[in-house]
Amino acid sequence: MSALLDASTVSVPFESLKRVTRDRKYAVEEVEGLLKGVAAAAAGERGDSEGATAARLDQYVQQLQGLKRKLEATAEQEDAELARCRARLAHLRDLGAPPRDGQVAWNRRRVDALLVDHMLRCGHNRAAAALAASAGIQPLVELHIFAGAQRVVEALRAHDCGLALAWCEEHRARLRKARSRLEFKLRVQEFVELVRAGQQLEAIAYARRHLAPWAGQYMQELQRAAALLAFQAGTLCTPYRQLFEDQRWAELIELFHQELYRLNSLPPTSLLSIHLQAGLSALKTPLSLADSCCREDPLHLPAFRQLAEGLPYARHVHSKLICAITRELMDEHNPPAALPNGYVYSQKALMEMAAANSGRITCPRTGFSCDVSELRRVYIS
Repeated sequence: MSALLDASTVSVPFESLKRVTRDRKYAVEEVEGLLKGVAAAAAGERGDSEGATAARLDQYVQQLQGLKRKLEATAEQEDAELARCRARLAHLRDLGAPPRDGQVAWNRRRVDALLVDHMLRCGHNRAAAALAASAGIQPLVELHIFAGAQRVVEALRAHDCGLALAWCEEHRARLRKARSRLEFKLRVQEFVELVRAGQQLEAIAYARRHLAPWAGQYMQELQRAAALLAFQAGTLCTPYRQLFEDQRWAELIELFHQELYRLNSLPPTSLLSIHLQAGLSALKTPLSLADSCCREDPLHLPAFRQLAEGLPYARHVHSKLICAITRELMDEHNPPAALPNGYVYSQKALMEMAAANSGRITCPRTGFSCDVSELRRVYIS
């Protein structure tokens, strides 16, 4: 089961490696086409003059040099992704089954990786990098992906779409294939900022160049944005006032994160949240959400209750009673016993306490003390 939970970490570098390999293939095909052109020009098949042939060959040389640099960068990226794949496969191979008395140490690297992933998604990149370095798990986490993404997010928080648009340009083919709305939303926001600044002529020119190509897909939104030229900033008309609200920058950041996760095969939700919800779904009962919820139940905390919203209640066919002292199951071999104050513990734990205290038992929760003869057997129906 542990290998299944951790196997998803391999998919991220593997998908990246596939994309890089595909890019290399396209670059090699382009080189082959250029080399054929060089051979044809050198053989004089086009019938050009000597000067035209030399100029054409110079052009081919420049294009080949550009492709050489591209292939070198691709090779470096391939090596990096291969190293990540090897490290994560080795991690899965060495993980094995948890030792009976060493589960905390066995889980340490996995928990550290979950924490790093969560911190990266929250924008705490330096803290995440420090934890990854101290735990020695840099090859197991996506520091390289979020490093570039953080610069885009910081620019959007500063109300600058430049880096985000450059990111869209870099991944245009894949974003278009996924029918992403991110670039269109960014273009609309830049148009809105021009209108806000009172630059009407610049806004019109910008719309003609950058918004008009999207008319076939988002005509209604495009028309609403264009109407801002008439309403201006500070309008009280709700549909147009919303376009000027700062909340739209937060929405752009959220949309950018969604596209980032999708393009890099990352789950849309923090892995830490997924693991916590999996555990909470096994603990959630109607009693867990009541005001009288036991203080030892994690769901008495507001943060955990928020995480458990929308999760189904756990289905327990048979209830199990666990002793709060020994954390052992209370059953017919270790029956529960009640103190006069109403608190219930396992008979084994209470007898061990009585043997160590001359027949006296002290409730660990309330401090109530009584004699062992005052215990009452509790029967489970």
